[in-house]
Amino acid sequence: MALTGRTALLALAGVLVVGLLLPSATGVGLVCGAVLAGVAADLLLAAPVRNLRLTRSGDTSVRLGESARVTLTVENTGRRRLRARIRDAWPPSSWTSGSEQAASRHRVDVPAGERRRVTTVLHPTRRGDRPAHRVTVRSTGPLGLAARQGSHTVPWTVRVLPPFASRRHLPSRLSRLRELDGRTSLLTRGQGTEFDSLREYAPGDDVRSIDWRASARRSAVAVRTWRPERDRRVLVVLDTGRTSAGRVGDAPRLDAAMDAALLLAALATRAGDRVDLLAHDRRARTSVQGRPAAEVLPSFVNAMAVLEPALVETDMRALVSAVLRRAPQRSLVVLLTTLDAAPAEQGLLTVLPRLTGRHEVLVTSVADPRTEEMAAARGTVEAVYGAASAERTRAARRQTAERLGRHGVTVVDAPPEELPPALADAYLALKAAGRL
Repeated sequence: MALTGRTALLALAGVLVVGLLLPSATGVGLVCGAVLAGVAADLLLAAPVRNLRLTRSGDTSVRLGESARVTLTVENTGRRRLRARIRDAWPPSSWTSGSEQAASRHRVDVPAGERRRVTTVLHPTRRGDRPAHRVTVRSTGPLGLAARQGSHTVPWTVRVLPPFASRRHLPSRLSRLRELDGRTSLLTRGQGTEFDSLREYAPGDDVRSIDWRASARRSAVAVRTWRPERDRRVLVVLDTGRTSAGRVGDAPRLDAAMDAALLLAALATRAGDRVDLLAHDRRARTSVQGRPAAEVLPSFVNAMAVLEPALVETDMRALVSAVLRRAPQRSLVVLLTTLDAAPAEQGLLTVLPRLTGRHEVLVTSVADPRTEEMAAARGTVEAVYGAASAERTRAARRQTAERLGRHGVTVVDAPPEELPPALADAYLALKAAGRL
């Protein structure tokens, strides 16, 4: 039995009236009178809910897949002991299925003038901000026959960040970066490399790297080694239009693109390059620009946390204009979008020359591994038709990639698990070739 505010007072008055009207001579009347008296006593002795003071502390951010702990402090400022059940309400996506009831409900026993803490453990299932809802307190009397109930608003928000699962690939790519950075010789040369040192010629070296004057002085053939220039500009562009909402496995394509972008940002900042972020569909959704190297990855993660696909067609003209405004100097533009034929032909390919005329462009797309499975399926009529459809889709994507390649664009098309290392490898290859 739970009563709140004025309702509790009215119920108490009703209990007293009924108790007076019942015949006290009969056994039933005595029992009913005792019960009603107990209810009335419970209502009188239950601590008021309105006078409680509630505050929060704990985690304000958590990576998707991990747990966050938010502590609620209950201070009893009244003169009666608080015996209560508390429901700390959060959005449904704050817990895995079936765990909400156990995680959000607590029992407290707080003497007058004291405080107690209860902790709610969140297990978010989606990215984004998770604001706390109301805290509902049901204060019972010492007999447990009646209770007062009320709610408090105690603001708190936990931001659920992208999981960055691809960080496991970072050590191996950093090792390759150290090789490119002059710790071992680099035999290729281009506009993005600078002279590093001389060493003795070895079979297989590029003859264009031979330094004939140094060879004459040494009376041995010497070759120049080159290292990639640092402090280059990299602009990561996330297409947040409708195609990014398509689900591949259990997550939208946008989430896989974010994971690849985070690995690239971590690698490029370690390479000494300046990395910026732009998320765009019909308008810019978020932007990270001009951050110091130590702040790039945290800024990317925080900005991506609240991004959601927009169910609109991406305006590629507006996107390219935004890129050119943010990157006036020659940069590597990494565009994470789709290779689906219709959006690419009607959007990206029509404005691509504006980008490639000023920047080095790398287009990255999330492939659906289910397409590969369908293409290999045989045995039934349905499987054969599915394989034909999948092969047609693969051919269309290859054709789009070839058309982009004719414009000098590097294309990476891989399933979600393979996309981050593939993008990192493409970045390192561009650096090694001196195109960055």
